[in-house]
Amino acid sequence: MAQNKEVDEAFLREVDDELRRDQLAGWWRRWGRWLVVLVGLGLIALAAWLWWQEEQKRQAGLLGETLVQAFQSAESGNETRAIAGFSELKLSGNNAYRAAAMLGEAEMAAKQGDAKKAADAFGKVAADMNVPEAYRNLALVRQTALQFDSLKPAQVIARMKPLAIAGGPWFASAGEMTAIAYLNDNKPDLAGPLFAAIAKDKDAPASARSRAAQMAVALGIDVAPDQAAGEAGATE
Repeated sequence: MAQNKEVDEAFLREVDDELRRDQLAGWWRRWGRWLVVLVGLGLIALAAWLWWQEEQKRQAGLLGETLVQAFQSAESGNETRAIAGFSELKLSGNNAYRAAAMLGEAEMAAKQGDAKKAADAFGKVAADMNVPEAYRNLALVRQTALQFDSLKPAQVIARMKPLAIAGGPWFASAGEMTAIAYLNDNKPDLAGPLFAAIAKDKDAPASARSRAAQMAVALGIDVAPDQAAGEAGATE
């Protein structure tokens, strides 16, 4: 009996294993080709993603070369080539390069003495929320500098005050325009401290620090002796 029981159990195991093999074979016949397709699609998707990553890098490199060449052409006076390069970049679909191209065109207009065209071009960049903030801020500073004489003090202050923050990248330029606007608005009590802060900002250009130190002193705000000497040296 014990031997028969062992034989029965072995037979049942074989039947069970065979049944499982049949089920697996049936499952594979039914779904296997789809699994192969899905795996294949996954590999294709992975390959496409890897290609896209490399293509993005390659395109960025090409756009960078085009931008450099366009600026070099503008600097050397080859306006036709510069405009062609900037036009290509504006159609690239890359917001950063598009903004850089627009800034380049604006600078060309400013260099040619067309302040209105340049200011309008800078204004478009400053108002374009699709471009990086750094580009918008640069454009706003340049636009305001070009339009400064035609703007009311309150307009200059409204534009520049958010950028006139000590330690910020535009503190010297935005701060100086804000301080002058305060003076034009008969608010020397606000202008003086701002001039003094610019004079003390070691990251500000020497020329801006020199002007700010002189204005601060003229408004009755002392500048540290070592700073005053440094500013005087910068003006010599």
